[in-house]
Amino acid sequence: MFNKTKRKIVFTVVFSLLALMIVTLTTIYLSNRVALHRENEEMLKTFAERFSLENEAQEDALPPGDAEPGTEETNPPPPPPGDRPGRNEPAFRLSTFYAVAVSENGEILAVNTGERDLQSEDSLIEIATSILNKGKKSGKTGGLTYLVEERDGYTLVAMIDGTINDKNQTLLFRQMLLIGSAATAILLLISIFLARRIVRPLEENDEKQKRFVSDAGHELKTPIAVVSANCELLKRQIGENEWLSNVEYENGRMADLVKQLLFLSRAERRDVPKETLDLSELTTGEALPFESLAFERGKKIESQIEPGVFVEGNANQLRQLVSILLDNALSHGIGDRIELSLWRERHAAILTVTNDAEEIGAEQLARLFDRFYRADEARTENAPHYGLGLSIAQAIVLAHGGTISAAYKNGKAIFTVQLPAKKSE
Repeated sequence: MFNKTKRKIVFTVVFSLLALMIVTLTTIYLSNRVALHRENEEMLKTFAERFSLENEAQEDALPPGDAEPGTEETNPPPPPPGDRPGRNEPAFRLSTFYAVAVSENGEILAVNTGERDLQSEDSLIEIATSILNKGKKSGKTGGLTYLVEERDGYTLVAMIDGTINDKNQTLLFRQMLLIGSAATAILLLISIFLARRIVRPLEENDEKQKRFVSDAGHELKTPIAVVSANCELLKRQIGENEWLSNVEYENGRMADLVKQLLFLSRAERRDVPKETLDLSELTTGEALPFESLAFERGKKIESQIEPGVFVEGNANQLRQLVSILLDNALSHGIGDRIELSLWRERHAAILTVTNDAEEIGAEQLARLFDRFYRADEARTENAPHYGLGLSIAQAIVLAHGGTISAAYKNGKAIFTVQLPAKKSE
């Protein structure tokens, strides 16, 4: 039970913090990507505004390094600030721009390969042609962000190389994954530590309660035995007596209750000796005496037990488990049929006990396995039941690493037990 609580705490802490971290890192990554894209668009617009065929023709006519006196440089500095943000930023000077001017009849008028000549004229013409065929005014192709503008007599395809930015984005993404993985591992360790610290007081309190029940049960056995012996002596001296019979009856009830409390305490221990058992044979043997008891009450137990279902468990506890479920069906069922089934499903042994029953609400189903809870007080007030049977059954199942559940469908109460199955030796 507490291991399940620890897992829930660990899952909740890790999932919450991991979700927060993913949202934060994703927001940072996307905002950074959007900011870089906008910056590239602004610089590309600035480059397109400064482009002219006259400058390109002058650049092609002059030898490299020479400039005609009185003329502007081929790549003049950015215009003064104020018109568009980012024009005077160093990123503009360090970026690589390309341009292809295409006439209305498809003739290539000019090609600007940039200062670094990272792209050839042929490749730029091919890229520009592909962009024009798409019919889009802006976008991204490969590592290039492009902008298409209609000019007087020609169309300009301006491009900026975003290869470095893309590589930086990829590096950022990898670093985020690395940091996220490391943070997740750290969060997992921290959450495990916190879960243990949180659950430890509950485990200690539960252990104290179990020890108290066990110690109190053992201490009560002596006075119960003394009362029983004195009642027997008084019977011999004064004969049958109404008050003496009441004392004997209540003392017997107390003895049964203490016996069940001690059994519950033992069932909750996980260190009971276990061995490989034929659960099919064990269930069949435990059901035999209940068939006679059911016959006396006008009922019938119908068994469908698959042979050769083996589990790792304690024989005495598993017999008690079957006995509790059958006794519960006999005591609380309203029909004349009780169905007992056992089969193997993949790696689990499935044991079910089904009987007709009065309607059981969702609240009652949730409390059926609580200690001292009885759903039908009126019909069991004179029977030797204390609301511990199903609690003991649950403790036995949990001690064997299984699960037990109760359901109410179509007028029937269904108790289902799943235990880890084991191959026969």
